[in-house]
Amino acid sequence: MTAGWVIALAAGIAVLAWIVGAPLAAARRRRALAARSLTEDERRAMQAWLPFARGLPVPLHDRLGRLTAIFIGEKEFTGCGGLTVTPEMKVAIAAQACLLVLGRNTHVYDRLRSVLVYPSQFVVPGQWHDEHGVVTEESRVLAGESWDVSRVILSWEDVDSRGAPGEAYNVVIHEFAHYLDHESGGAPWIAGTAARRRWFRLLDAELEALRARADAGARTFLDPYAAEDRGEFFAVASEAFFEEPAALAREMPALYRALADIYRLDPAAW
Repeated sequence: MTAGWVIALAAGIAVLAWIVGAPLAAARRRRALAARSLTEDERRAMQAWLPFARGLPVPLHDRLGRLTAIFIGEKEFTGCGGLTVTPEMKVAIAAQACLLVLGRNTHVYDRLRSVLVYPSQFVVPGQWHDEHGVVTEESRVLAGESWDVSRVILSWEDVDSRGAPGEAYNVVIHEFAHYLDHESGGAPWIAGTAARRRWFRLLDAELEALRARADAGARTFLDPYAAEDRGEFFAVASEAFFEEPAALAREMPALYRALADIYRLDPAAW
């Protein structure tokens, strides 16, 4: 056997070992993180940021604690613009992000590496193309952004000013819904062509109804910003699903049922 073949074989074995070993190592790491109970300060922070958590069924309450511990242990939190990310801030972000995966057993934001936190809204430069192909340079001021599946960016000021009762505003849920949307091509956890088509038909029908009401100057239950496109509609609807679930179930029952199927949760019952 030549030296080249030996090197190639060794490289192949190394790659195979990594493919097999990486998931096993991740599973062991997550079991260890999940076994670490949240500290009293972390538990108090979770209850403060998710007051309804006390009323969760015990299995969901315990799972939320485990997911939060895994998220904090695995993801890098980076303060930007001079901000120091405190342990309470980590819990606030992690617990709310984990709400979206609380009903699933197959996803803990596997490809997410870091959460960047700015003190307040931040400016993002960009290029925009209109329908004629004209490119416009424009900066946007944002409260949060999910750039890709490795980073989520948040404004702490906006995290801290989540919606009052009756107002479905939650930038953490909004941006992590975008993360799930990006990762899945617009249909989180929906398998099968027929099921995906049904989901997109529902989204488009609800989106068009929202646009029609907004254009007519009528009241809309969802923030009119949801009318931008499918992605924004899903993110805004997810905010309402977790922040004002009973109202969403009453105002838009078909959408509520579809989101309950996706998230495998029924927050209106909490």
